[in-house]
Amino acid sequence: MHLLAAAAAAGLLAAPLAIAQSDIPLSDSLQAVLSAAGASPLYKYPTSLTQGIVPKALHSHNDYWRPVPFYSALSVGAISVEADVWLYNGTLYVGHEQSALTSTRTFDSLYIQPILKVLHAQNPNSSFVSGATKNGVYDTSAGQTLYLFVDVKTDGPITWPYVVKALAPLRTAGYLSTVNGNTTTSGPVTVVGTGNTPLDQVQGVSPRDFFWDAPIPTLNSTFSNITKEISPIASTDFAVQFGSNVTGAFDDSQLALLKSQVAVAHGKGIKVRYWDQPGWPVSTRDAIWKILWDAGVDLLNVDDLEAAANF
Repeated sequence: MHLLAAAAAAGLLAAPLAIAQSDIPLSDSLQAVLSAAGASPLYKYPTSLTQGIVPKALHSHNDYWRPVPFYSALSVGAISVEADVWLYNGTLYVGHEQSALTSTRTFDSLYIQPILKVLHAQNPNSSFVSGATKNGVYDTSAGQTLYLFVDVKTDGPITWPYVVKALAPLRTAGYLSTVNGNTTTSGPVTVVGTGNTPLDQVQGVSPRDFFWDAPIPTLNSTFSNITKEISPIASTDFAVQFGSNVTGAFDDSQLALLKSQVAVAHGKGIKVRYWDQPGWPVSTRDAIWKILWDAGVDLLNVDDLEAAANF
């Protein structure tokens, strides 16, 4: 190790911001420029909040369990998050079960306002553009939508209108994906109702700025009339379709079923996601991720965000 680098590692010198080559340190004058850059507004990138984060086809399952809901998923590049909502006295609360609900953890406080704040940061006022921009949450891919799955836990027909109302701040800012007839316009956020979300409050409503999570297995039967304008993403329970699968390998019949379900959905322009996959052993989890990904599954449903981001 170079003497200066060793000294820095030992805490005797401040560690340099950058090293041009492992055995050749930067010059003192260039290091001084780099060290002082942080204090200069010249080097503050306007949309730096998510700078360098690569979007990944990950669905942050039970996102509200994260250390910081939404932001934890954002930090690893997940393009989809999920919030379980419960309606009480006109307010939507977020949690996995009723005993976990608190007065402060609401759909608005944990999701709507944070997402809105990030989008405002990614769409600053600029004299170089005319009108408002509609960049997404990721600086490296401004056109990437964020899928916001809203899992309705209380009575669907009663709760869903409150979800639609809660989207007002994102709607007013023009950040929601919309559909009008057979025309879908992608926006920074695509809201997908799941759980007890009633199909009849989505299908047939036009124009609208929300969608429905269709069941993968019946896209060619019971729900054969579902289109991508109703359900841009469909999902189903992995264990119900393929069993507990403790080995991490699919037999021929399981693989045939997977490929068939993916083909039917993709034939309609609908993306797919499987939930309730084994999370342990880790080798099994990773093997199933690979099988699903190789088969064309569009969103990997994950609980361990860091492991999935490094997958």
